Amino acid sequence: MSWQAYVDNNLVGTGHVSQAAIYGLNGGEWAKSAGFQVKPSEVQEIVTAFSNAEKVRANGVHVNGIKYLLLRADERSIYGKKGSDGVCIVKTNQAFLVGTYKEGIQPGNCTKIVEGLADYLISTGYVTWLKSYF
Repeated sequence: MSWQAYVDNNLVGTGHVSQAAIYGLNGGEWAKSAGFQVKPSEVQEIVTAFSNAEKVRANGVHVNGIKYLLLRADERSIYGKKGSDGVCIVKTNQAFLVGTYKEGIQPGNCTKIVEGLADYLISTGYVTWLKSYF
């Protein structure tokens, strides 16, 4: 399955994620929803936050030009909220998945989908295996 298919089918296609993307921990874009762009500075902010969350805890996390206030930030997951919208970012071995939700989507459903796909990719070793090709 292509990375784009994971975004289209396993994230956005569930109806519980509004927009999504997959980025390598080196900053490379692997796949994204139409009209969704995590800027290079935002990618770096996210990657840094997985090892040192202090700055995003104080200043929020930026995704697709939107600043989200932090609900959670640790070495695996970053959750943010702005009004009734939010973001769930989850790290795998070689990448991170970003899923956003808009009003009308339950935050827990978005989180379950993004965390679940990350768990699947980690458990299969798929992300580590693919990295050797790029």
